[in-house]
Amino acid sequence: MGLLFLFDYSIVAIGAVGFAYQAFCIIVGLFGKPVIFLDAPPKNYAIIISARNESAVISHLLESIADQDYDANFLDVWVCADNCDDNTAQICRDAGAFVVERFNKQLVGKGYSLSYLFDNMQNGTFGESEVQSGPDNMTKSQVRARTRKYEAFLILDADNLLEKNYITEMNKAFSAGNKIVTSYRNSKNFSSNWISSGSALWFVRESRLLNNSRMMIGASCHVGGTGFMFARSIMERNNGWKHHLLTEDLEFTMDCVLNGDKVGYCGTAMLYDEQPITFSQSWRQRLRWSKGFLQVFRNYGPKLIKKAFQTGSFSCLDLTILIFPWVFLEVIRIFIGSIYIALGFVSPQSQFNSLTQMGMTILSGGALLLIIACITIISERKKIGASRSELLAYLMAFPLYVLSYIPISFVAIFSKVEWKPIKHGLSADTAKDKAIKGGK
Repeated sequence: MGLLFLFDYSIVAIGAVGFAYQAFCIIVGLFGKPVIFLDAPPKNYAIIISARNESAVISHLLESIADQDYDANFLDVWVCADNCDDNTAQICRDAGAFVVERFNKQLVGKGYSLSYLFDNMQNGTFGESEVQSGPDNMTKSQVRARTRKYEAFLILDADNLLEKNYITEMNKAFSAGNKIVTSYRNSKNFSSNWISSGSALWFVRESRLLNNSRMMIGASCHVGGTGFMFARSIMERNNGWKHHLLTEDLEFTMDCVLNGDKVGYCGTAMLYDEQPITFSQSWRQRLRWSKGFLQVFRNYGPKLIKKAFQTGSFSCLDLTILIFPWVFLEVIRIFIGSIYIALGFVSPQSQFNSLTQMGMTILSGGALLLIIACITIISERKKIGASRSELLAYLMAFPLYVLSYIPISFVAIFSKVEWKPIKHGLSADTAKDKAIKGGK
């Protein structure tokens, strides 16, 4: 009984701490003074894009980059066309990007694609085969000289669109001394349906009410897959890109924090990406994320906890809570309770009562999620591309979207999950009308 009580108490305590921290971040984010970055002279940046069969959308991103108010002489675009069987590589070459094509069906995923691209950049091997070339067919020494000038690397996804001042704002934050900077993540298709809106609202909440608050109190933020920049010194420390778990972005965050770096946040740099519109796509994507969270906790959780206790690092404690596998803890609790019933140590009724209480806690969490979603929509209304009626409908559906993580997380514990691409294809005109123009 004592062991069951310990599990029950731990689950409730972790949930309470998580929601209390959410409430704290909401208060700080809504009423605190955001960090403002001063104007800064331009620096040399490499824009890094991993793309797999993205011919439907990548040209819109490249146009968005070309339309920046940042001096184009300080920017280069580098693309890894990863296992593509369309004309993604040619589209990028025609737009003036450095392109390397990768064909590897065994090591699949964005992390491996980024590693391959960084290796080619460092070794200067562009232009040495038919599938690898820079826009000017430069020699190996010329490519190496070019890559040495970059002060930081900006990671983007092929389906992204950027506000016109995106790189200017990121440059301000980086120039202020932040070795790693993440940005505001908005959505191209918030109003497609309740699935896309749920994902979009999740990322807006993370940007506005979590990373924004962390930045204000001096804690580390976390990067979210796309729209983040890191200094050359970090690339050199890692000898390129070394993160290959299913959630390579989260792994990158934990590794940086353990090495003493903080992730900064620039709320004035906004990008838009495309969210899944079918439940099967969303399920597959979030299943990969859930499995990736388990991998990251297994590899980095003990180190974060140890450093949090040794140094008092709030960032390590915060990120431990972020990746803590509470569903896994509940599965163990149910398993032990079943064994206790079989051995006659506890009654089935007592365990049914415990599961009922757990269910009520989850329902209470759903109500709190509705409040958080409402606060997010009210505070970010002008930035969200949806009408009032759509926002009301998607607000009511948001708890359902988040609670669907419970079965997804449960399946992730027992299933083998592999990285699979999400197909993108949203019209750029639709994206700009709905997102950049605010859905008006």
